[in-house]
Amino acid sequence: MTKQELALEVIARLKKEYPDAGCSLEYDQAWKLLISVRLAAQCTDARVNMIVPKLYEKYPDVEALAAADVADIEEIIRPCGLGKSKARDISRCMKVLRDEYDGKIPTDFKSLLKLPGVGRKSANLIMGDVFGKPAIVTDTHCIRLVNRIGLVDGIKDPKKVEMALWEIIPPEEGSDFCHRLVYHGRDVCTARTKPHCERCCLEDICEKII
Repeated sequence: MTKQELALEVIARLKKEYPDAGCSLEYDQAWKLLISVRLAAQCTDARVNMIVPKLYEKYPDVEALAAADVADIEEIIRPCGLGKSKARDISRCMKVLRDEYDGKIPTDFKSLLKLPGVGRKSANLIMGDVFGKPAIVTDTHCIRLVNRIGLVDGIKDPKKVEMALWEIIPPEEGSDFCHRLVYHGRDVCTARTKPHCERCCLEDICEKII
């Protein structure tokens, strides 16, 4: 089986296993997803979802956050970890959105990457979930699973994993595929315990590089 054939089979099985998989960060406006994905660095999505309502209660829009004192932002988001750097990035990012994009987020990948605190993972998430464009989000679950399954060969660098997956994942499948990897990585192909291969829908095609 070629990597392309393996990829298509993995996509099909995960689609059947997790038909409704989507982004686990809760948001109702695009700029809020931008903030949540920054807060999610070295923090669980569940914790981020608990913290952001407090932030938006005090600062309900881009304008308010752009004008906020960085120390006040840090105080609210501290439970997400790395409070100082995350608060600084959020403040700078909101100022750019206010001053250059009329409070909206840019719709192209390169412009997203220029925003403070936004890397390829964040930009891909925005492109896929907000704009419905082809995207591959190489978070820790994605990197771990595609290596274990054998879709990539011992690649740990997020950008290199992304580039390798672009070669074998149909563009229209990339975003949902990565969301399903997150679900599978949390429930079955876990990081902190032995993977539950006995109940994995990929057991017979996975290379099990653990």
